Amino acid sequence: MRMYDIINKKKQGFELDREEIKYAVNGYTAGDIGDGQMAALLMAIRLMGLNESEIFAFTDAMAKSGEILSFSDDNAVVVDKHSTGGVGDKTTLIVAPLAAALGVRVAKMSGRGLGHTGGTIDKLEAIPGFNADLSIEQFRKQLACGNVAIASQTANLAPADKKIYALRDVTATVDSLALIAASVMSKKLAAGADAILLDVKVGSGAFMKTLDEAKELASLMVKIGRAAGKPTMALITDMDTPLGYAVGNALEVREAVEVMEGRGPEDLRKICIALTEAMLELADNSDSVSLDDGKALKKFRWMIEQQGVQPNGLDSLPTADVIHTVFAPQSGYIHSMDSEAIGIAACILGAGRDAPDAAIDFAAGILLRKKTGDFAQAGEALAELHTSDKRLLVEAEKILLAAYRFSDISPPEKPLILARITS
Repeated sequence: MRMYDIINKKKQGFELDREEIKYAVNGYTAGDIGDGQMAALLMAIRLMGLNESEIFAFTDAMAKSGEILSFSDDNAVVVDKHSTGGVGDKTTLIVAPLAAALGVRVAKMSGRGLGHTGGTIDKLEAIPGFNADLSIEQFRKQLACGNVAIASQTANLAPADKKIYALRDVTATVDSLALIAASVMSKKLAAGADAILLDVKVGSGAFMKTLDEAKELASLMVKIGRAAGKPTMALITDMDTPLGYAVGNALEVREAVEVMEGRGPEDLRKICIALTEAMLELADNSDSVSLDDGKALKKFRWMIEQQGVQPNGLDSLPTADVIHTVFAPQSGYIHSMDSEAIGIAACILGAGRDAPDAAIDFAAGILLRKKTGDFAQAGEALAELHTSDKRLLVEAEKILLAAYRFSDISPPEKPLILARITS
């Protein structure tokens, strides 16, 4: 078998068989196939596409390129929840302990953020002392004791995906739905869950900009999961407006805690309840879901203390040296917001990174005061910018103000959950 022939076959639009795909993935991961040939295959895939059989084979090969974890036992169904990324999306901080408190075992291996979307691990690492680097045995023991663990991905979890994604990133092949689905699901299938919930974001702050794209991606990922024998469901949720009011790591942790105290933004509460109900459904658990009884916060505190945080750790979240208020330039309803631009503004303030190894400022970010549908008087506060470097304020404020669209009339209310995909 030769990589040249595999490239040529896909370039002409023919179907690759499972052995050819396995040969390409394993050879590239091992270093026997170079960047040039894999880049050529990825471009051929981007242009000619993959059918479902090829996508299943590609996903399976990447998942099996490293260790396949297992956390199952006879006592609880293990559920993994994955979001495709958005602005202000701190749902995992709430949903994971909430589902765990209701008896669902939640095993979550997550990544750090890159670009305008924040990573769950970054948010948790904003809490002083939090340790995301658990060994597999530590992870397994914590799950058995308290039903929930959130840790950074191990180096041997789908290593083929990590290497292939880095190449996609520099060869303009990231935007292939087939490769996106295979990338996400290869990690999910390797991570040891019995069932998988997918939160597919759509809108200005998401990677999927249209509902049709989001439905196509969600359906494909659900099919991959079910073909692998894992009950899988997807909710397609709105990301035209940031979720909640906080954007930035420590700010988002504070807001998540507010929600688990029975307070917090209504949009965030509704999404978290819907996601948790879906996780319970996948686990065949009929318990009712509430954010007002304190169980989620108690479980969250237990989890972070197991992972190195002192009992009063949430009282020591970092705060920004500079807090700058941005005022409305005119009166009117907030008709729409460019969520991606708001995420970029937060990154400029220090809340995000533009390279995988870049440092971030855990205290930096944006606290929104007005969102889509709200009325703002000229001179009224739109948002607060939080940073440690006041020199970053000018550019961030310019981008933030450009993200707001004003109107004389109130915009129609938009549903938060746009679709549910189960097959």
